[in-house]
Amino acid sequence: MTQKEECIFCKILDGEIPSAKVYEDEEVYAFLDISQVTKGHTLIIPKHHTKDIYHTDAALAEKVFARVPKVANAIKATYSPVGLNVLNNNEEPAGQSVFHLHIHLLPRYGKHDGFNLKWEVQADDYTPEDLQQIASAISQNISN
Repeated sequence: MTQKEECIFCKILDGEIPSAKVYEDEEVYAFLDISQVTKGHTLIIPKHHTKDIYHTDAALAEKVFARVPKVANAIKATYSPVGLNVLNNNEEPAGQSVFHLHIHLLPRYGKHDGFNLKWEVQADDYTPEDLQQIASAISQNISN
C-alpha cells in the first residue's frame, strides 16, 4: 500500500472515514480533531496528499496557510477563546502522528484548558556571534 492509501486523512477526504467538517474549498479541508484537546481544536489539511512541510511545495503551502486566518477567525467568533495556538508537527520526533501535512488550530481558554506547551529558553547558551553563525549557515541552504 502507498502512503496515500494508508493515510487516515486521505480516507477522510475520500469519505471512507467520517469527520466533523468545519470548512472546505477546492484546495483544503478543515475538520475537528477527534482528540479535541480544547473545544474547537481544528485541523486544516491540503486535499493533495503531502507528507509534511519538507515535502510541500511553496504553491501548496501558500494555499493551506492562506486558509488559517479564515478558520481561526471563525473559531474566535464562535467560542471567544483568550488565545489560539497554530501548530504544525513534522516527523515523528516532533510529534507528527499522521503523515499528511496538517495545521492544528488550538483555541486557548486559560492555563488549565488541557493544553500545555513547554518552552525552555536557552538564550544564555548563545553569544551574538553564535547566533550570526547559525543564521548564516541556515541562509546558505535557502533556495530561491
